[in-house]
Amino acid sequence: MRTPGMTLKELAEMLSLSPTTVSRALNGYPEVNAETRARIEAAAREHGYQPNTMARKLATGKAMAVGHVIPLGEHQMINPIFAEFMTGASEVYSKVGYETILTVVPEKGEEDAYRDLARRHSVDGVIVHAPRTGDPRIKLLTELGLPFVLHGRPVGDDGPSVCLDIKNARAFRQATQFLIDLGHRRIALLNGLEQISFALRRRAGYEQAMERGGIATDPSLSAHQEMTETNGYNTTMAWMQRAERPTAILTSSIISAIGVSRAVRDAGLELGHDVSLITHDDDLSFLRNEGDPPRFTTTFSSISAAGHRCAEMVLDLIAGKPVESEVWDCQLVEGRSTGPAPA
Repeated sequence: MRTPGMTLKELAEMLSLSPTTVSRALNGYPEVNAETRARIEAAAREHGYQPNTMARKLATGKAMAVGHVIPLGEHQMINPIFAEFMTGASEVYSKVGYETILTVVPEKGEEDAYRDLARRHSVDGVIVHAPRTGDPRIKLLTELGLPFVLHGRPVGDDGPSVCLDIKNARAFRQATQFLIDLGHRRIALLNGLEQISFALRRRAGYEQAMERGGIATDPSLSAHQEMTETNGYNTTMAWMQRAERPTAILTSSIISAIGVSRAVRDAGLELGHDVSLITHDDDLSFLRNEGDPPRFTTTFSSISAAGHRCAEMVLDLIAGKPVESEVWDCQLVEGRSTGPAPA
């Protein structure tokens, strides 16, 4: 049963432990043995104990917050995919009494925002989103001594860093090969912005599969842009009006895929019959790829799970624990949007 407003002292008395031991266990101090820590954490959950954040800040000298700097410019980070990532991350922060500091800045002010967070000790660490070519944030955060985790792998040799990524090149190589095996040769790529690492790697996977299949890539059947429904629609409509339209399209977001699907329908064609489509699916909670079989053939990896894991990793770095980079596989899920190439 939950005890409304339970204090640290009351929790300690209930467990027949000292308030100091309970506080140290809940704050991650290593001198509390694992069995005692587990008992304390279970009791805190059961009785709804919420630690006093201000007291924890004073006791630990920590800000009890993780930062996310959001640059507004050509690439708008405030989007449904980012929101889904934050859903997973926030679940982790809330369990350990951490807060999220979102700093929205003009694109050119991003580096100053990180310096300001470090100077004011506003956060104990940060998660860096969408690593890009020649990314200056990695060197800057290393120099500032601020623990950070990259969501995505760096492009090139940007020095040592901890990251979480998916196997983007492998996923799009596999997806392209899937279409080639169905007999498709005019395969278009509708990608995200290609200064960002995930899009660069997805293009590489697509081009590798095309080269292995002995198929020349057509630059006019390739686009990289913001992954919106409107962009997906407009680009696909232009392709559908060509004398030799693509018979298959590979796109980097299920949001773009909805635009592709609408354009194919408006062109009087049938998805999965006249035009095949494979998209990446981030498992957005409000936009599930549902059905049996599902609506779209996809390369699948949960963005919410990535947010959850990135949060765990940055908190471990803050606690001084060793953390290794992780690169996850994607799952190819066959749906109704793919079929043999039309004769």
